Amino acid sequence: MQMPKPTDADKQFFRSVIPDDPGVEVKPMFGNLGAFVNGNMFAGLFGSSVGVKLAADDLAELATIEGVEPFGPAERPMGGYLSLPPSFTTEQATGWVNKAQAYVATLPPKPKKKR
Repeated sequence: MQMPKPTDADKQFFRSVIPDDPGVEVKPMFGNLGAFVNGNMFAGLFGSSVGVKLAADDLAELATIEGVEPFGPAERPMGGYLSLPPSFTTEQATGWVNKAQAYVATLPPKPKKKR
C-alpha cells in the first residue's frame, strides 16, 4: 500500500480548518496528519484529502455531496470517515470539521498508552 504524502499547502489547509481549541491536538501520522480530541481522531489528512469522522446522520448527509469519497487507502478505507470534496472552500471544510470535532468529543476518551 502506497502512502500518499501531503504537500506543504495540503498541510497548511488542513491546519487552517482545524479548530484552535485547547483540547485539540494535531499530530503526524504515517507522513500525514491527524487531529484529535480526548485522544480520538476526528479529522485526518491523507495525501491531499481531508477526512472527517461523523455521526451516522451527518455521514449520510455528507455522502450526498458530489466529490465526497471514502477516506484513507483505497484498499482499506477508514470506517466512519469520509473525505471532503477537493472543491470545498475553507469555510465549507471548517463547518464539517467542526461537526466532526463536536461528535468525537462526545465519545469516551481514549486511554493513554503506557510506555
